[in-house]
Amino acid sequence: MEQQKLPNATIALILGIISFIACCCSTGIGGLIFSGIALFLVKKDTKLYAENPELYSNFSQLKTAKTIAIIGLVLAALTLIWGVYQIMSVGGWDAYMEQQKEIFEQLGIGS
Repeated sequence: MEQQKLPNATIALILGIISFIACCCSTGIGGLIFSGIALFLVKKDTKLYAENPELYSNFSQLKTAKTIAIIGLVLAALTLIWGVYQIMSVGGWDAYMEQQKEIFEQLGIGS
């Protein structure tokens, strides 16, 4: 019987990698979303592999995708916690926005 590839292993790997980038660009929220989707796809393919392991040839790629997605999830959570801490440490959202406005004015970016 010819072996085939698990259907979501590659996309889960790609989403895990994208979660690293999204974690840096969106204060962790994008990383949480992408790594969460990747973990969902990994779980789905793991279940598929467990039903009939001799049919599939790329289970190691799925394990790699799971590892990367978990690392992305942890980094995204840490980034989100750090962002919330920064906002709370200056006195809340309004104080944070005021601080950002002052920084932009000093740089000549704001209006």
